[in-house]
Amino acid sequence: MGIVTRRGLIRRLGAGALGGAAVLGGRGLALAQDHSDMTGGQTSDMSHSGQLGHGAGSLGAVGTVDHGRNGFDPTKILTDFDYGETSKDRSGRTVHEYEFLALDKEIEVAPGVFFPAWTYNGRVPAPTIRATEGDRIRIKLVNASAHNHTIHTHGIHPAGMDGVPGAGEVAPGEEFVYDFIASPFGTHLYHCHSLPLAQHIHRGLYGALIIDPKKGRPDAHEMVMVMNAFDTNFDGANEVYAINTVAFHFMDDPIKINAGELQRAHVINITEFDPLNSIHIHANFFHLYRTGTSLEPDEFTDTISMGQAERHMIEFTYREPGRFMFHAHQTEFVELGWMSSFEVS
Repeated sequence: MGIVTRRGLIRRLGAGALGGAAVLGGRGLALAQDHSDMTGGQTSDMSHSGQLGHGAGSLGAVGTVDHGRNGFDPTKILTDFDYGETSKDRSGRTVHEYEFLALDKEIEVAPGVFFPAWTYNGRVPAPTIRATEGDRIRIKLVNASAHNHTIHTHGIHPAGMDGVPGAGEVAPGEEFVYDFIASPFGTHLYHCHSLPLAQHIHRGLYGALIIDPKKGRPDAHEMVMVMNAFDTNFDGANEVYAINTVAFHFMDDPIKINAGELQRAHVINITEFDPLNSIHIHANFFHLYRTGTSLEPDEFTDTISMGQAERHMIEFTYREPGRFMFHAHQTEFVELGWMSSFEVS
């Protein structure tokens, strides 16, 4: 088939993309629309109903991604909070210790579509670091790759721990320990800050950093959703979009949640080459906590746009069972993999 470009892929989708199909790579991505609703096969406008059909024509990928080969599963990443090795220092402060290995690794981002990633611990996104405000975090970065790398955290810390060239950059074969106090509470992220910056971020060197408030928050089912994308032919435009790396993953494996249960999602945009990404949930609204740094919501809405490195915490509850979409509200991103769903029971 040759190299498939983003523009070429969209052209093949055509004006009525949601009624057709597209292929990327040997097996690739496929996008199609099933007009049957879930209640008996009657015709419905899926873009407004907020529910999906279960038939073979539903939005999703053709083929499957080998998560075992990848070494990570997007569904497990949702709730895989890593508190590290915990201990107490002499003052009684909780200490979280981590060891990250920077290494190059090929990953599958859609069925049959492979990407030469740069990773922390062999996964994209990297482990979700979690601690409470005021805890001490120590991260040892061992560089097993062929390039200089860092870990730059979004938060408050000393200049020497900033993880930038000249302050915590790690050469191949070397290591460095980042040591700082977790602050402020909120939904944060970390990423490589070596140059060229766009390449180091886009290749996969990023992850979530969740710092809980000392007062805690109400009980909820929590998830981490990292909005990312991949320029598979390195032309400066992304060909694949996703939540937690694999295109259409949550169409094939919808996120299972309980009706009446509070959902709390930490949503992070780390997409390179696009000025904005977005998230929209169907048939519901959410409380928005910008950067997660407040105990009270800032807004009640169903759609938000986010620049790169913007991150927010959203809370919502579905009252009725069913299958409900959530996705980017840039249609091109939807067509290239950033389409997901909740299965509410």
